Amino acid sequence: MDGQTAAFSLVVLIIFIALVFDYVNGFHDAANSIATVVATRVLSPGVAVAWAAFFNFVAFLVFGTAVAKTIGGDMIDITVIPGNDQLFVLLAGVLGAVIWNLITWYLGLPTSSSHALVGAYAGGAIASYIWHFGFNNVETVLKAAGWIKTLTFIVLSPLIGMTLGFLLMVAVYWIFHRVSVNRVDRAFRVGQLFSAGAYSLGHGGNDAQKTMGIITIVLVSGGFLQMAPDGKLPDVPLWVVLAAHAAIALGTLSGGWRIVKTMGTKIVKLQPVGGFCAETAGALTLFGATAAGIPVSTTHTITGAIVGVGSAKRFSAVKWGVAGRIVWAWVLTIPMAALIAALSYGVILIIEKLTGHI
Repeated sequence: MDGQTAAFSLVVLIIFIALVFDYVNGFHDAANSIATVVATRVLSPGVAVAWAAFFNFVAFLVFGTAVAKTIGGDMIDITVIPGNDQLFVLLAGVLGAVIWNLITWYLGLPTSSSHALVGAYAGGAIASYIWHFGFNNVETVLKAAGWIKTLTFIVLSPLIGMTLGFLLMVAVYWIFHRVSVNRVDRAFRVGQLFSAGAYSLGHGGNDAQKTMGIITIVLVSGGFLQMAPDGKLPDVPLWVVLAAHAAIALGTLSGGWRIVKTMGTKIVKLQPVGGFCAETAGALTLFGATAAGIPVSTTHTITGAIVGVGSAKRFSAVKWGVAGRIVWAWVLTIPMAALIAALSYGVILIIEKLTGHI
């Protein structure tokens, strides 16, 4: 196999694994979109996943590709990695993200697929830099501006979701305090259809773009696209946009019931009104972040919103032990995904040395 054919095959392999990651993201994060609407029994699980998958896909009609450009061009300086090694770094990155997602899915932990991806991409890049150049100036492989924005919103996105969820729930209590419980329940059962759809739209809009960013930088590293004159990521090809949205929608269709149970019942017991407020708060947070090109965690956002809704009812309604376990999973996601990607990079090098190609 000549070098050009090997590079093409590697590009195809990485794109395939990136779309697998997007698919895994869909079933891993399906709970974010449908846990509340299933927990309140507004929709059956089967209908709920179909509803969420539809909005995951059509999100490409609403949002641009600002998040994709942040992920692909504003977090890792791939140009400091030797040319022949760039595709190995990207392969290690998508492998690390997929493996960590599968581990946390099996454990039923609603961790962030987004942070798994950026952590794994960074882990692969740092491992490659150290392998070639040692530890001196290793920080040059990371672009500070993109990381500051992303790490800031690890904290801010759940807080914004929690605050909006709390305020919406308080507002609903105040507006409907004279209305019978049954009438409120019926009204918000209908409302939850729209809030779940809006949240799924935000989920697809933000999360699918992360895979678009990785695939686009793969195409650049493989010589199929050129970076923009200002050093930014080029425009994302339409086929990449459609493939990413289709993959995440198919993943959502496949479910993810372990995490649905955690998100929908173990943090706080929700009624339709609470589900509506949580989903609406999460959707508003995601819409704002996606418009600003910020890759936030849909998992962090909806969890914060659910906690805010539960706190508005009474502080003790939130099962803080479960919430704490989830937070620990959040804290570990970036370093663990980075470690898995670094190990994957090592395995890739060994295979390359033994076989002469991958």
